[in-house]
Amino acid sequence: MVAALEPRTDDDPKRYVAKVVRASGSSFARPMLVLPRAKRESMLALYAFCRETDDVVDEIEDPEEALRQLDAWRAELDALYRGVPSHPVTRALAGPVAALDLPKRYFTEILNGFDMDRSGAMCRPDMETLERYCFCVAGCVGLISVEIFGYQDRRIPEFAEQLGHAFQLTNILRDIEEDARRGRIYLPIELLQRHGLAELPPEELLAAAALPEVCAELGALARRRFAAAATALAPSEIRSMRPALLMRAIYETYLDRMEASGWRLSGDEVRLGRASKLWLLLRAFITTI
Repeated sequence: MVAALEPRTDDDPKRYVAKVVRASGSSFARPMLVLPRAKRESMLALYAFCRETDDVVDEIEDPEEALRQLDAWRAELDALYRGVPSHPVTRALAGPVAALDLPKRYFTEILNGFDMDRSGAMCRPDMETLERYCFCVAGCVGLISVEIFGYQDRRIPEFAEQLGHAFQLTNILRDIEEDARRGRIYLPIELLQRHGLAELPPEELLAAAALPEVCAELGALARRRFAAAATALAPSEIRSMRPALLMRAIYETYLDRMEASGWRLSGDEVRLGRASKLWLLLRAFITTI
């Protein structure tokens, strides 16, 4: 039996998704301010969908209960595409889904990615599984986002997918300690084996002298993904893709700082404060005018 989603008392979809974004503390909202109102609201709804469904895996410790909740979201996604959504998030998505013909398969893949977390598949995954995961939880978000932004050049989906991969790999590197404390090791098994770290428990892995070498190799892959995204972005699409480019400015700076630290990821030097993020966004905005 598919579990029902938790009832919500807030019936206004736009207000609900805005509250989810604010509560997340994410840097996501600021780059979206450059969008016209309708596109901005669509992006907030997309983020809220990702945040709510990701929280199923992050906050529900029982894997079977998490599966029931993810199945409930799948049922709600079916309802959205039948035109009868009931949750505030899917009601907020109903407008852009109908107006832009957003592909259902991308939303489904996002849920598939979170189920990979739930199932344990992302504990020391092989590289193929890691690539699949990045596509699901980040590449598909990018593919939906560019449909909301609007574009003409046929290579923009490639730009979105490559940039999403780069973002997710950067997240994995930035959050190694936090994830390890929760028993999650997203580093690919091939790299861990190459450096003799495959069998170490999380606490020992974090202290291993060879861990920075693993991080450097994964960081190099993120760099290649950023470069591939840049190659796929036509100059004529820079303004339409401005929100993604503003986010890129923040993520690449995280990568720069981690690399400069020698991949010592526990220090404050790899974090970005509010003022730093605002400066990066301003500088990136100017370069995309």
